[in-house]
Amino acid sequence: MTAPLLAIENLSVTFPGENARDRAPAVDGLSLRIEPGQTLALVGESGCGKSMTALAIMRLVAKPGRIEPGSRITFEGEDILGASVPRMRALRGAGMAMIFQEPMASLNPVQKVGDQVVEAIRLHEKITARAARSRAGELFERVGIPGARDRLSAYPHQLSGGLKQRVMIAMMIGLHPKLLIADEPTTALDVTVQAQILGLLRELQQELGTAILLITHDFGVVNELADRLAVMYAGRVVEEGARREVLGDGRHPYTTGLMRSIPTIGRRGEPLEEIPGTVPAPGTWPAGCRFTNRCPIAFEPCADEPPPSTSLGRSHSARCHAVAREPKS
Repeated sequence: MTAPLLAIENLSVTFPGENARDRAPAVDGLSLRIEPGQTLALVGESGCGKSMTALAIMRLVAKPGRIEPGSRITFEGEDILGASVPRMRALRGAGMAMIFQEPMASLNPVQKVGDQVVEAIRLHEKITARAARSRAGELFERVGIPGARDRLSAYPHQLSGGLKQRVMIAMMIGLHPKLLIADEPTTALDVTVQAQILGLLRELQQELGTAILLITHDFGVVNELADRLAVMYAGRVVEEGARREVLGDGRHPYTTGLMRSIPTIGRRGEPLEEIPGTVPAPGTWPAGCRFTNRCPIAFEPCADEPPPSTSLGRSHSARCHAVAREPKS
C-alpha cells in the first residue's frame, strides 16, 4: 500500500465546557486518510465536526479551541501538528489549500479580487507583479469568469456568489496545491451554478491530479465527485467506504437515514422522511453510540457501550452494534 497524501490519526479538537476545567470535544478520535489524486467526501449534518476537522488539518483552529495531545496529522509523511509557523505558512497554498463555505469570509472586501490573487501567487513564487497579474487573468479565464481580465479590477461586493467562489477556486489552483479542502463549496449557490462549480472542480482535478477533501451534507454533490465517502456524526466517523459501497449499501442507521431524506424523482406529494431530533452538543454525547437517542433500531447495549468498527468488505466499515451482531456470510 502506498503512503497516503494525508493521514489523520486519533484527531481530537476540544473547546471549553460549562465548567472551567472541562473541555468539550468537537472532534473526537477521528482517523482518515486521503490518497494522491483521490476525492474523499466527509458527510454529515451541521454540528458533526466536519468543518472543525478541515480547520485542524490547516492548523487554523482558533482559541479557545485546541487540538489535543495524541492527535496526529501528516501530509506527505510530514508532521503537520509539529511544524513551525513559517513552515505551515509555506504549506498552506502550495501544499494544501482550502475553499471556505462563504467566499466573502476569505476575500478582503476592500481589496480588488485580482490584487488578492496576485498577492497569493507572489507569496509562494518568486515572480514579478506584472507576471502574476497576467497569470491571474489566465486563471480567471480558466475557471470561466466572464470578462476575466476586466474582473481583476472588481471588488468582492461587485461579484455574485458564484463568481466569488470561482475567484477562490482560481486563487487556490494558481498555487497548484496537492490537496484541496472544499468546505460546502456550493451551499449558497443556485442549482445551475452548483453544477458549474462541481464540473469545474472535476475538470481541474483530472487535469492537475489534485486530491480533494470535500465537506458537504449533500449526497448529490458526493455522487458527482467522490471516490470515497466518510459519514461523520457527533465528532466521529460512523461509516466509511468507497462511494458506491456506502451509497448503494449504507449500513449505519445514520447513513440510511440521511439517504432516505434525499428528495428523489417519483416521490411527488410524498413527505420526505426525516431523522428525528438534532445532533447532540459536544459534551452531552451518550456514553455508548452517539446516535442512540435518534436511532430507530437502538437496543440494550447502544446507550452504554461504544460500538466497534465492523468490516463490511475490503474497504467498507461501520460503527454500529446492530451491524456487529449480523451473522457473518
